[in-house]
Amino acid sequence: MSKTWLSAPYPQARLRRLRMNDSVRQLVRENHIMPADLIQPFFIIDGENQKQPIDTMPEIFRFSIDLLCIEIQKCYDLGMRAVALFPVTPPDKKDMMGSHALDSDNLMCRAVRALKQSVPDMLLITDVALDPYTTHGHDGLLDDMGCMKNDETIDILCSQALNQARAGADIIAPSDMCDGRVGRIRECLESAGFHHIIIISYAAKYASSFYAPFRDAVGSQGNLKSDKKNYQMDYCNSDEAMREIALDISEGADMIIVKPATFYLDIIQRATQEFNFPVIAYQVSGEYAMLMGGIRSGLFPRDALITESLMAFKRAGCKGILTYFAQSYLQNIHK
Repeated sequence: MSKTWLSAPYPQARLRRLRMNDSVRQLVRENHIMPADLIQPFFIIDGENQKQPIDTMPEIFRFSIDLLCIEIQKCYDLGMRAVALFPVTPPDKKDMMGSHALDSDNLMCRAVRALKQSVPDMLLITDVALDPYTTHGHDGLLDDMGCMKNDETIDILCSQALNQARAGADIIAPSDMCDGRVGRIRECLESAGFHHIIIISYAAKYASSFYAPFRDAVGSQGNLKSDKKNYQMDYCNSDEAMREIALDISEGADMIIVKPATFYLDIIQRATQEFNFPVIAYQVSGEYAMLMGGIRSGLFPRDALITESLMAFKRAGCKGILTYFAQSYLQNIHK
């Protein structure tokens, strides 16, 4: 519904009155970032007492499970209520089929079990896709032409989702962009008695230039010999994203993700207006690296730039924000 803007003429109406000082600005502020709005992604590695820097993502680290439990407790104490987990699979555990994704003792499952013991009330979001587990770096099985097989991939994704649910995941997040996978995963979860498991679907995941630092972080960049344009969305399209979102909602998704976020604010706004459904913005690794580059060069003020970038997603209408700035924002900026 469109709004009618009623206002007295100048000088009776001086909009600057509501900007005159910080107290007034806070009083009339339309959007706010709350701790529970933010979701921190974490990268998991094998071993103990391991904290590895990621060259392409300044101030972001890979953590072994023991240190990960400590970091996620810190996030919970700051008011965060959900984190997203991404495993770094050792090369000797990768194959063409991504079969290690189905191992109940893989890194993701071990991390989930440990975190549920350590920080039981933190919501754990687990990624459902095969790219951390495949030697070719793609999200699913490939045919002879290098195109991802849809239905055959979904069969494995369903088993992967069940594997993570059994380990204790709270939220399953399929990020593969196969057609029909949300419905199939929902059916499998229901059949196995996991009625309470939330599905956050990467419904509008674009084939973007902003994913390279993430692929470095999980160790799939060097394996990837072709792009993902035959399954991730064409960034020229907006209506197609609405169709993807509508399908995933109809198949049983509880929330949807738009990824990336900064260059896709129009998609976030359209989705929230057309569906009245929880939308999560994912400020991805390349967006983080781009902003950090400007901050570290001294070109931009750190706190103001981070806050402005996050507020753009709230202003566009999203309910939550997946961002590598989440923990830092709550520690150093949020008041």
